[in-house]
Amino acid sequence: MSADDDIENLTRIPLFAIFETRALRKLAFSSETRLFRAGDTLFRKGEESDGGYILAMGSIGLLPHDDGASPKHIVHPWALIGEAALVAPSLRPVTARAMEPTTTLKIGRLLFHQILEQHPATAARTRDFFRERLINFTRGAVSTLAREG
Repeated sequence: MSADDDIENLTRIPLFAIFETRALRKLAFSSETRLFRAGDTLFRKGEESDGGYILAMGSIGLLPHDDGASPKHIVHPWALIGEAALVAPSLRPVTARAMEPTTTLKIGRLLFHQILEQHPATAARTRDFFRERLINFTRGAVSTLAREG
């Protein structure tokens, strides 16, 4: 796959669809490619986050408990796992395990912040993206509380 293909695939992820081309290029070239065998763990629930993963090939199961149970959700290529971890430290809310041979791009938080510092237009779009996510989350939470209330 060419660099242009990688960049085009990154735009399938909502957060990266708003990135400038130069910012996407930096992301594609600076991310760490990681290969996992079926059953390998990317991270465990409760671990400190240090960034996110873009699933490029394979599938990843998200497990609410690390007890060997079946995954609650299966993620397929060109999805971002750990979006919030790109912005701020947090604890991983689930365990992520490769369901088959899997390739990811690891984006460290430091790299993500460097890209935003070097590309102010991308930083502004990213701020707006997360602001909208927070507004929608808050509306949903208020709506849920009103229904339960």
